[in-house]
Amino acid sequence: MDHIYLDHAATTPVDPAVVEAMLPVYREIFGNPSSIHYFGREARKLIEDAREVLAAEIGATPKEIIFTSGGTESDNAALIGAAHARQALGRHIITTKIEHHAVLHTCEHLEKEGFDVTYLDVDQKGRISLDAFKKALRPDTILVSIMYGNNEVGTLQPIKEIASLLKGTNALFHTDAVQAFGLEAINVRDIGVDLMSITAHKFNGPKGVGFLYIREGVSLETYQHGGEQERKRRAGTHNVPGIVGMAKAVTLVRENREEKKQMMYRLRQRMLNRLTEEGIDFAINGDLENGLAHILNLYFPGTRVEALLSALDLAGVAVSSGSACTAGSVEPSHVLTAMFGSDAPQAKSSLRISFGLYNTEEQVETAARIIAKTVSGWQKPKHSG
Repeated sequence: MDHIYLDHAATTPVDPAVVEAMLPVYREIFGNPSSIHYFGREARKLIEDAREVLAAEIGATPKEIIFTSGGTESDNAALIGAAHARQALGRHIITTKIEHHAVLHTCEHLEKEGFDVTYLDVDQKGRISLDAFKKALRPDTILVSIMYGNNEVGTLQPIKEIASLLKGTNALFHTDAVQAFGLEAINVRDIGVDLMSITAHKFNGPKGVGFLYIREGVSLETYQHGGEQERKRRAGTHNVPGIVGMAKAVTLVRENREEKKQMMYRLRQRMLNRLTEEGIDFAINGDLENGLAHILNLYFPGTRVEALLSALDLAGVAVSSGSACTAGSVEPSHVLTAMFGSDAPQAKSSLRISFGLYNTEEQVETAARIIAKTVSGWQKPKHSG
């Protein structure tokens, strides 16, 4: 049986060109980049070359990029570092109810330390209200963290407008752009954020490496101690092969972004067309017109997501019910609950289908037929006798 992978929002396959870029580092450039000898300098050059690539891609300067182990660490470093560094100015933080748990759980941790967190509601398309945001702003607001694009339903937030509202305030603005980077062209100067989290494995790079953009002039309290790497902002020996692989993945993003984005739109529409032709009952969660091209979240009335996922897996189709970080959880999607309410059936009967590298229109057609056949088993009218 051929398996079809439609869970690219959880993680992506590493591009072969990325692997090729990393292999020589594993084989030949093993020096510690903090060492001052030849071997260390070799590794250091690779790191700094990569830093320039990443900075150029987002409109930053190289010294505004710090390397991390991925999105979760970047989110933690941004939120905890900013909150601790700015608590003399206030202890109020604003975020949304649909953030990734790397942000939500970090905010809950900060609440235990005495910070006051406002969790903004979203509408039924997953978008915040700018009026509600303005009302939530206070003189003691020191940090705002709102994701660029949602990892479950794909809805994009009004990042530039939020940044504009924060001008002249004491609040730093962080965005988790983990899911958006790779398909959306993001320039930090243009959107006006102070902090931004990125991870490589969401755009066909290696796992275990990412970066945090920190606008020049922004001070964060250091949270990881033990060395003077990253200008004393993040201790720990660099993941040199991973950093090289991430830079290569970013280069590929720049070269192929628009072509890839258009392909994602085609695959998404092909899925919707085929499901419609199959005659099953479904509805779209999110905002297709203002959302990420590769994410499609669908509500299938009458189904139970746990059973549906298992049946599709056995049939060779890999999709998910939401964030991979909640795998195994029996709790309804917090994103769909925020959008539709705690008792809404969407939270327990929806699938996230996400497209990416190597997916073809033929695969999508096949997957749609399998999904339709599986769903119809729940939606068939029951006959008596």
